Amino acid sequence: MASAAHFSEEEMAELREAFSKVDISGNGFIDTNDLTEVLKAANLPLPGYKARELIQSLTTTGNGRISFDEFISIFQDLKSDDVAKSFRKQINKKEGICAIGGTSEQSSAGTQHSYSEEEKYAFVNWINKALEKDPDCKHVVPMNPETDDLFQAVGDGIVLCKMINFSVPDTIDERTINKKKLTPFTIQENLNLALNSASAIGCHVVNIGAEDLKEGKPYLVLGLLWQVIKIGLFADIEISRNEALIALLREGESLEDLMKLSPEDLLLRWANYHLENAGCNKVNNFSSDIKDSRAYYHLLDQVAPKGDEEGIPAITIDMSGLREKDDVQRAECMLQQAERLGCRQFVTATDVVRGNPKLNLAFIANLFNKYPALHKPENQDIDWGSIEGETREERTFRNWMNSLGVNPRVNHLYSDLSDALVIFQLYEKIKVPVDWNRVNKPPYPKLGGNMKKLENCNYAVELGKNQAKFSLVGIAGQDLNEGNRTLTLALIWQLMRRYTLNILEDIGGGEKVNDEIIVSWVNETLTAAGKNSTISSFKDSKISTSMPVLDLIDAIQPGSIKYDLLKTEDLNEEEKLNNAKYAISMARKIGARVYALPEDLVEVKPKMVMTVFACLMGKGMKKV
Repeated sequence: MASAAHFSEEEMAELREAFSKVDISGNGFIDTNDLTEVLKAANLPLPGYKARELIQSLTTTGNGRISFDEFISIFQDLKSDDVAKSFRKQINKKEGICAIGGTSEQSSAGTQHSYSEEEKYAFVNWINKALEKDPDCKHVVPMNPETDDLFQAVGDGIVLCKMINFSVPDTIDERTINKKKLTPFTIQENLNLALNSASAIGCHVVNIGAEDLKEGKPYLVLGLLWQVIKIGLFADIEISRNEALIALLREGESLEDLMKLSPEDLLLRWANYHLENAGCNKVNNFSSDIKDSRAYYHLLDQVAPKGDEEGIPAITIDMSGLREKDDVQRAECMLQQAERLGCRQFVTATDVVRGNPKLNLAFIANLFNKYPALHKPENQDIDWGSIEGETREERTFRNWMNSLGVNPRVNHLYSDLSDALVIFQLYEKIKVPVDWNRVNKPPYPKLGGNMKKLENCNYAVELGKNQAKFSLVGIAGQDLNEGNRTLTLALIWQLMRRYTLNILEDIGGGEKVNDEIIVSWVNETLTAAGKNSTISSFKDSKISTSMPVLDLIDAIQPGSIKYDLLKTEDLNEEEKLNNAKYAISMARKIGARVYALPEDLVEVKPKMVMTVFACLMGKGMKKV
């Protein structure tokens, strides 16, 4: 990681963004052949001959895959190469990449941020469709995808809040969105609400502030929107939410193996399942392998309704476009067929022919969501009881990790932690130093690979006990490696708790904080504001009404809570949940990054309740 020292924090964030644009599976690696795409995204496109030379040398020396660290090293070498610089403007223009000078305080004067016109076009069309009937968005929707409408439209926060709810329904309580007679202050509140809610659903928003969105900084707006859209597209590409995916099981494979696959891997397998049924060649990616549209044609033909389900008329795909000689024309004919299925979103014919990995992935995910064309196997020997969806607690932990930008992204809490790489990154977030020389990094060998992962897990437990001083009695590396739920959650909770307390200690000038101190601060703040609420602990049954939380928010930001929207006494379960939804969204709106869910307040889950009050305390202390 020494090479990273040559780059500023902002440059590193940009390089990560460029890398992740092509590393769409989020596993921390890209194919050697995709290197030119990443360099292009990082504003360092190469002339053809140079790219071929570089790929040839990497193919002879490497294993066909490049890690982020290797990419940084390659980028460092190329950055000083004059040949690359002379091609920058020419290629950006040709590829539809817009470059804009850095303007933020952190940006050095010469920094250039690039963004993709294709992405802007695709996202505008998706948002227009999603919000076309929403009366609160009439002032900006429909947007013109050909102009910069999008970057102005996100400035008041309403569209972002609505898109978060479109991807993960009920994340934001609509009552908390400021919609009329907006002022700079109420716009700031909307943007706080959007950013903190995006974080709570697992978006990485560490380098994005409300000011960036208000100013409509294109590369940040598109980066955030992609995360929000992708979370929505992937929500049901998961076996516990779509049991028909079991049809994708291969011979000799266990259900557990299938459940470990990321949404990207499941989509690839789904496409190949249908291509195999059509007697076609498989694809290895949704970039270079789909450029000629042939795979897409056969996939559409396989998933289109055949008229054998009641109430769903048949749609026959016209395959004559396959005879088109021109790639772009063939892609356009294919997209006209996709449109008949209502699935033309995200790509233009040019995006298909160029093999844009991000937009083609979105196109496929949308097609899967509308026409999976899979049937739950009836006679296979499958333990249906083992297909459990994740618990609320597991989802909260997973979203918290992803919001911190861990790499690879955590899709499945236990299997994705089995090599402890994510845990090491979380240790660094809580200021526990990790000796990366002791860490085994992927790709792991086929023989003895699990032993390498186990060594990592042993080191992770050792760090927890000796450096972090966690209580890890009875927890061994093997428990993390095998995904023991109770013991893995015990470690994750201590990581999240320490992270939360660290933020408080930083605000309070290093003063140590514990549960008693938080409870005392909550009660003192409530009393000073003339509120009647108090709490005895994070298990206090009064918390189930959310009134102590709501009163505390109103004490921190007087007049923010609209008490006429709430019921305060003799609440039934529905009324309690109604108050809790309002409380969680209001906490985020005044600037507290709360990960807990409304149900955690209603059921008085002490761990999550503690994080809510701790985040509010952090917000309150900042105001003093």
